[in-house]
Amino acid sequence: MTPERANAYQQVLQTITELGPSKLLGEEQERIRSAADSLLFSRDLTTDSAARHALEDAERLCRRLVDTGRWEQVTAMRLADAISQCGPALLPDLKAA
Repeated sequence: MTPERANAYQQVLQTITELGPSKLLGEEQERIRSAADSLLFSRDLTTDSAARHALEDAERLCRRLVDTGRWEQVTAMRLADAISQCGPALLPDLKAA
């Protein structure tokens, strides 16, 4: 786990705390928290299908929140980005040789 991933996780939890009770159903809050947890402890999304599926589910949820008019797109995108940043990078960092 990196400091950046830990910070992203805190951002997800803060969003759930601030917006959850009024803007998210309990089941939706749990799906988001579960995705963030799965991603935080994942080492590689290419081999960790559970974490990858949790990320996809959270992204679908964020899209649905916007499509149904419950959330503004910018808020949903910010949450989706934070959830994604809880996990490892999909592509390895390129290092100068």
